[in-house]
Amino acid sequence: MSIIKELKSRRAIRDYRKQDVEDEKIKTLLDAATWAPNDKMREPWRFYVLKGEAKKRYENLAEQYLLERFPTKPHLVESSLKVLTTTPVHIIVTSDIVPNDQEATKDNEYAVCCAIHSMWLAAKELGLGFVWRTRGVGLVHDERLFQFIGSPENKQVVGNLFIGYPDEEKRSNMKDPKRTSYEEKTTWL
Repeated sequence: MSIIKELKSRRAIRDYRKQDVEDEKIKTLLDAATWAPNDKMREPWRFYVLKGEAKKRYENLAEQYLLERFPTKPHLVESSLKVLTTTPVHIIVTSDIVPNDQEATKDNEYAVCCAIHSMWLAAKELGLGFVWRTRGVGLVHDERLFQFIGSPENKQVVGNLFIGYPDEEKRSNMKDPKRTSYEEKTTWL
């Protein structure tokens, strides 16, 4: 396996087959996350896995949120809810807040982003689709999501991960994304 090839072929997968994700694969993703670099080995991540009944409660919460946010856009609400109901597993990821230390809190957030990216690459290896939501239907910036996971002290939500087995037909129709060359984004000093 070439890491560079894997990085270049990684995609956000939003369409999934109706197939549960095995707990062992979820555990493998979580384990991969724990190997991410993190300042002073604080291991600032926490994961909340939503399946079954918890996922249904989350879908109800999201429906309320979407209806409030987009009262005049029923098609948007419907399509957003379809994404939720057809995604087998959600993992909400938080980062530790270090009271009175904004720099450490920011370092923790960066580490959690690395952990999520590690999970994304591991998901690809396991044959799973993966998308990281940082807003919108992920409810990441809504207090209700924080309450839903138990209002843990000194935590901030960094994202909601949507995971499942890709719908291969839709996957094969995806276009390769275009990227700006690093040459246009780099200054050598």
